[in-house]
Amino acid sequence: MATKLPKVPVVIVGMGWVGGIIAAELSKAGIQVVGLERGKGRGTQDYFHVHDELRYAARYELMQDLSKETVTFRNTYKMRALPMRTYGSFLLGDGLGGAGVHWNGQYYRFLPYDFEIYSKTVERYGKKKIPEGMTIRDWGITYDQLEPYYVMYEQMSGISGEKTTPPNVGAMSKPFATVPMKKTPGMKLFEEAATKLGYHPYVIPSANLTEVYKNPDGIERAACQYCGYCERFGCEYGAKADPVVTVLPVAQASGKFELRTHSNVTSILHNGSKATGVTYINTPTGEEYIQPADVVILAGYVFTNVRLLLMSKLGKPYNPDTETGAVGRNYAYQVNGASTSAFYEDREFNLAMGAGALGSSLDDFNGDNFDHSDLKFLHGANIRFTQTGLRPIQYQPVPAGAPKWGAEFKKATIHNANRILSVTGQGASMPNRYHFLDLDPEYKDALGQPLLRMTFDFEEQDRELVKFIAQKTKEIADGMSATKVEMHDALKQYNIVPYQSTHNTGGTIMGSDPKTSVVNNYLQMWDAENVFICGASNFAHNSGYNPTATVGAFAYRAAEGVKTYLKKGGPLV
Repeated sequence: MATKLPKVPVVIVGMGWVGGIIAAELSKAGIQVVGLERGKGRGTQDYFHVHDELRYAARYELMQDLSKETVTFRNTYKMRALPMRTYGSFLLGDGLGGAGVHWNGQYYRFLPYDFEIYSKTVERYGKKKIPEGMTIRDWGITYDQLEPYYVMYEQMSGISGEKTTPPNVGAMSKPFATVPMKKTPGMKLFEEAATKLGYHPYVIPSANLTEVYKNPDGIERAACQYCGYCERFGCEYGAKADPVVTVLPVAQASGKFELRTHSNVTSILHNGSKATGVTYINTPTGEEYIQPADVVILAGYVFTNVRLLLMSKLGKPYNPDTETGAVGRNYAYQVNGASTSAFYEDREFNLAMGAGALGSSLDDFNGDNFDHSDLKFLHGANIRFTQTGLRPIQYQPVPAGAPKWGAEFKKATIHNANRILSVTGQGASMPNRYHFLDLDPEYKDALGQPLLRMTFDFEEQDRELVKFIAQKTKEIADGMSATKVEMHDALKQYNIVPYQSTHNTGGTIMGSDPKTSVVNNYLQMWDAENVFICGASNFAHNSGYNPTATVGAFAYRAAEGVKTYLKKGGPLV
């Protein structure tokens, strides 16, 4: 029988970026908060021996155990879904800080176009430009409304970047907190080639600190050492902004925050119109607890947020046949595959050194920054060259036609290890009527609860986008003084392998219509006013960017909404 605990004002499910930001903001305001994290606790001391590629990058030390909980996948809703048994397409973080610990730190605000994509598309091209089955919609918030919350995240985490607003993006009311990262020879080649073509490259804004920085909360952190161990690793210097070294210490110092690790939330308790608390299991002991609360905040990863709502029967599940319901709607991913490799026979680069967000990029072909009138796709891609640190176990580059095994393969990988620069496009993912998340009717987790099922495939929109962006990457690579270049412009059927991106979005989307969205623009649930859901699950589509900046901005806005709700109650407008 579950043990019922004393009621608290706020309980937060998941202690990554979203949970950490909201916990810090609420506790600073004197509000008592309980944070539930299903994984273990951690701090920078746990990263002192983190430069182990086999343990962390290849064997996924910081990731969720798929033998206990995974997702099932299918391309169409008429197929039988099968579980993801080993990691491939994306990585699910586990433990305190979540995916905010193992991210690269690449920081991009979404475009003004993203938040009003339906209205702006119809205004410029007409309704016929939107293909049948594409379910783009305005988000119920504008860039200008969200802009102050981007600033909050940037000042808290010490985002580095150029002093002026990057070209082709939304206006910034305040410069980035620290100076840009250093430019490598590869970045200079990319920027010179792009500039000659009339494009507008800039150094990627980065959550890897470029100098010692003290944020508005008094948290001081050291500068990046360019060691190349960011993605899939924690940062032992604390130079990469993550929740464990930024917002969680602030919450813990407030005296108003209680963190409970190894606490796996299994359901949201509710009476049909309001939540009353959550049920969770202490994983080491198997004991079950009920935590009553005035406000429940879902701050987990995309799949966690959606799955908890569906398992708790809170909100109406999406039905692709009738296009009714909202929970699980508009799942979107990231459209990669457009790239060009530049090979150098007479020059080597130190590609083992780098940082997760070290690089340069441009947005001339992102969003609606270019004319789509004669193109068979909407939106676009951020085109970039990055130097994130290419480690020897997983990086084995060879040109097309080279042997794939044996002595000649080894010889080719050694020769090319520091001779290949890649210009890539990270494309936006538009939602489709038949791309959604629901509960799998067959497969269950270690606790006997249904797994989340993903239904997704690439569409003609995505293939056309990749072909177009690949040509642009080749134009730039052609100007980078390489010996030869190889363009990649084919996008096949989506598969759960190999690794592509951990930028999963949608499922609890925001909007202004309760029939087709789950939350309003304060991330307050339409169907239960004391439930706030925050994260990339709120995105009605995915942009040509990494999602963390917008997730962080939403978290600050949600925290503001929760404070208002605790004072006044009722729906927030």
